[in-house]
Amino acid sequence: MRLARISFLMLLGVACGNNNGGDNDSFNTFMDCYTEHHTMENFDSACAIEICCIDHPIGGAMMNTVCGADATSCDSYVTSNLMDPSDTMLGSDISSACTFYVVDSGRGSGVGSKCGS
Repeated sequence: MRLARISFLMLLGVACGNNNGGDNDSFNTFMDCYTEHHTMENFDSACAIEICCIDHPIGGAMMNTVCGADATSCDSYVTSNLMDPSDTMLGSDISSACTFYVVDSGRGSGVGSKCGS
């Protein structure tokens, strides 16, 4: 499981593109992070949410902390910090991302998301 998590995080690092020599870019807001990954880099909504939850410091918080310890805290945080009027399925995208987030962040066990494959 640990190897799977490390592999996933390495893939996220590659997927995130130029991270200033490997450093994870920090963002002032979750929305800023989501916009970069979803709009500019064309990740689907759920993957952009996971990338922001796991791979970037947001608003001064450390990387892999803003979305909390479980799917409920993730769902609450993301729902209150993300708006995307173009995504008619945003609620279900958030729920899906937060369910996978628990596994992909190393906080739970099970099957991870397609973002890490």
